[in-house]
Amino acid sequence: MNVEHTSDLAARIATLKRAKNAVILAHYYTTPEVQAVADFLGDSLALSVQAQSTDARIILFAGVHFMAETAKVLCPEKKVLIPCPEAGCSLAESCDAADFAAFKARYPGYKVVSYVNTTVGVKALTDICCTSSNALKVVESLPADQPLIFGPDRNLGSYIQKLTGRQNMVLWNGACHVHEEFSLEKLLALKREHPAAKVVAHPECRAYILAVADYVGSTAGILDYCGKSDAQEFIVVTEAGILAEMRRRYPAKSFIPAPPEDATCGCNNCKYMKMVTLENICAALENEAPEIVIDEEVRRAAERSIRNMIAIR
Repeated sequence: MNVEHTSDLAARIATLKRAKNAVILAHYYTTPEVQAVADFLGDSLALSVQAQSTDARIILFAGVHFMAETAKVLCPEKKVLIPCPEAGCSLAESCDAADFAAFKARYPGYKVVSYVNTTVGVKALTDICCTSSNALKVVESLPADQPLIFGPDRNLGSYIQKLTGRQNMVLWNGACHVHEEFSLEKLLALKREHPAAKVVAHPECRAYILAVADYVGSTAGILDYCGKSDAQEFIVVTEAGILAEMRRRYPAKSFIPAPPEDATCGCNNCKYMKMVTLENICAALENEAPEIVIDEEVRRAAERSIRNMIAIR
């Protein structure tokens, strides 16, 4: 996309936002030009909180489908737009609601903790949601003798299980296609090339990746760590979209994206997040569609699990 076309689209989007009393919420994994037109940029927890506090009539969610669903769950009175409904999530899609209900039925008496990267149907089956920012707090808020189902990310679940020492957790076998693909061999080679660099990794990565990281945390946590650290160089083991915000915040520091196992596949980019473009944002605002619509009974059940999460500080 050329600079002039990008500038024209950005100006049109700004005009539409004013005319329609709309705000754009964008995730760190979207493209830099999408991040540039956002009113609020953040990780899934920050954007969930922001969604419920905005006075706008329209929320356009520049992210993947489950994120827009979460905004609608929290803001049923608002019109929530998703510029690209096909932008799904490999992790959310690894956990079908009907299959999860059957899994849950096998463990009577277990409380369900679900990562926010799930469909609204799975959230409706959940006692309390979590994000990578607050998963440890959420699990620690529940009695140590309370058995838990944790889904859908097995890597995040295993990491939290290791931190808490809880043995009474069963894990759903799901994963994020981006975070599964990072290569330990290539990461160690990068560390040898950049011995002063700190390795920062997302807890959706496999355990052997987390074992060599200097810091493990959410996208927001990684950003904060890079700002506070004295290091000037970082190897970043999460979706590469976050590098735009890292470089904007800390221009004097160097950020190196960790490569996936197959360097030709572009697997350190979420193909779904990159489906959100200035063109489909502009079209969604013009048409006030596609709109997120959720069955009210399902929405109420999902809302309970999300608000239980937000209540934990």
